[in-house]
Amino acid sequence: MEEIRPKPQELLAKARRLVLKVGSAVITGPQGLVPEVIENLAAEISRFMRQGYEIVLVSSGAIACGQKKLDIPKRPFSLAEKQALAAAGQAGLIEAYEKAFGEYGQPVAQILLTRSDLEDRTRYLNARNTLNTLLRWRVVPIVNENDTVAVEEIQFGDNDLLSALVVGLTGAELLICLSEVDALYERDPREDPQARPVRVVEEITSEIEAMAGKRPGEFGRGGMLSKLRAAQMVTSLGVPMVIAPGKKPLILERLFSGKELGTFFYPRKRALSPRKFWIAHRKPEGRLFLDEGAVKALCQGRKSLLPAGIKAVEGEFPRGACVECVDPTGRPVALGLTNYSSQELRCIAGQKSCDIPELLGFHGKEEVIHRDNLVLLDQAFKAL
Repeated sequence: MEEIRPKPQELLAKARRLVLKVGSAVITGPQGLVPEVIENLAAEISRFMRQGYEIVLVSSGAIACGQKKLDIPKRPFSLAEKQALAAAGQAGLIEAYEKAFGEYGQPVAQILLTRSDLEDRTRYLNARNTLNTLLRWRVVPIVNENDTVAVEEIQFGDNDLLSALVVGLTGAELLICLSEVDALYERDPREDPQARPVRVVEEITSEIEAMAGKRPGEFGRGGMLSKLRAAQMVTSLGVPMVIAPGKKPLILERLFSGKELGTFFYPRKRALSPRKFWIAHRKPEGRLFLDEGAVKALCQGRKSLLPAGIKAVEGEFPRGACVECVDPTGRPVALGLTNYSSQELRCIAGQKSCDIPELLGFHGKEEVIHRDNLVLLDQAFKAL
């Protein structure tokens, strides 16, 4: 007998801690920040906070704000120029939010993050503790990427990815992406005005992926493809996501009252733990090439990785690094935290665990990667 899914409205009603992502195109325009949109958002978020909700606001807009503030004509900018624009614009962005929220007596706090902040476990936990403390104090954290110091290697790429990671960081129960595009459409509505919106997505399939245009908005770096990736990430945590029109007044109230707006993404039934979610979305520092027996033990037996199954090691990395495990054809099958450095692994690869003391001169872990620190790269975690 087929299980009946709860209605989207029923899942929305259960959520009390929310991550609300606001894209650049929602709050900025040709003249810079759009005050009425920011004021509408502040009024509604403040009202929801008074009703007992906890809301983390992930907001883009610093670069667009800086461009207007410094009166620099629009053109392709270098990384250094984007960093400078972000430095000039972030102050104005948070000032606008603080002023708007201040009208309702709602305190806010600024948190700037880079990807490396969330990949280092200690800094990740520190960020989580800070966010949880602010929410306990009934403060709205306003999160943005720290563009001023984020070089290409540590950039999130866009705030859709950042907002999905913040869901895992805070244990939020819902992600709402407020966008210039009001929903996922069958085709890009900018290219086909007759395209119809998709109101509910039960699973992100190849057909759903094909609906996403790759063209970002005027000010944003993402686009619908990055929103689908964010949806894929948070739904793997067992968390639903909504894409909704960001400039529509009272958008949160409309969503929570059951209005047919935007696109709702159902969460997956088999959810990742927060720790495995953190592992699954780290950048690997090296690769381990496995034999067929090791791949079978990992993928079918849900076993730990032992040194006997490793054929080769690629890259240089320390103990505790995140590494990618690939099968004999080179296909990635898992990510995990290694108990050994790359140098140590080259000494014990293909050997029995009982030989580790003799090979390395010390008694190490029996497993190279324990199953509790290993995530299988099934369809739930494939990057779009």
